Formats: sequence, structure tokens, C-alpha cells
Amino acid sequence: MTLKRRFFLCSRSALILALFLAPALYSYSADSAVKVQLNLKKAGPREVESLTEQGILRDYRLAWTSMAQALEFNTPDPLEGPFAGEAKQQLLQTVAQQQHSGLSQRYVNQNHRVEGVFYAPEGDVMELHDTAEYQLQVSDGGRIIHDENIVLHYVVLMTPGADRWVIRHLQAVQQF
Repeated sequence: MTLKRRFFLCSRSALILALFLAPALYSYSADSAVKVQLNLKKAGPREVESLTEQGILRDYRLAWTSMAQALEFNTPDPLEGPFAGEAKQQLLQTVAQQQHSGLSQRYVNQNHRVEGVFYAPEGDVMELHDTAEYQLQVSDGGRIIHDENIVLHYVVLMTPGADRWVIRHLQAVQQF
């Protein structure tokens, strides 16, 4: 086997490996880019158990990562799982509008300060208040046409699903 052929096969193998690893690495980097500080000490009237707190933190971070991916790549696929009900319908409409217009949104350096304000006695709903800070980039055909630092307040309702907490309601508000 010639040196040139060996180099070609090694390069091809490295490319194939990179293609398989890229989604996993992107998923990890996107997930780690979403920072969430969660405070559930004031949530009530039911006390929040440690496992519930861990689940809320994990699933809230995943939801924002998924939403960011859906809006950046104009695909509804990442919304399956982390969102349900009204929140999912609104995000699906946003993705469809972006697909139609050719625009996309990118959320960079997400930081969320989330406070639990209500946890139903039955354990079937939790209300959260999120002060979200991020850089919003709007692109048209891959070219950034708007870049802005954003601070928004969100009222969020999460409910337990079969294997995770899902966001059912996500609404931006002026203040809490």
C-alpha cells in the first residue's frame, strides 16, 4: 500500500469519526453553555425533595438547550420531550415562521436565575420565575443582522412527565 493511499484512508477514517462525534460534542457544549442557578427554598406549599430539585435543574437546562437548537437550526425536532402544551405550540409556530422567512435566532451565553414560587400539594405543577440573560443573534441566511444582549423575565409552569419534567407554559413578563 502506498503512502498516499494510507494517508487517504487515515484521513477518511478521521473524518468519519469526527462526523459521528460532532453531534455529541455539540450537544455537550450547548448544554454546558446554559447556566442555571435554581433556588426552590421559597416554593410551597409542598416541600421540594432533593431528587425533584435535581430533575427540575436538569430538565430546565435541557429545555433551554433544546429551544436554542430548534430556533438556531429551524427544526422542531429538539422540542420533542422538553416541551408540551401551549409552550410547545408557541415554539413550533416560531420555528415555522422562521422557516418561512429564512431567519434564525441564536442564544449565546445563557444565564438563568430561577426561583421556585409554587409547588402544588399534589406535586403535579411547579411555577418558576426566571430572570434570563443572554445574547440574541438574529441571522438571515447565515449572516447576523441583529445582535443584542437581552434580560427577560419568564413565568414558567413545569409538570412531571413519564420520565422528566416538561415546560407547559413559558411567558415573558415585564417584571415579577
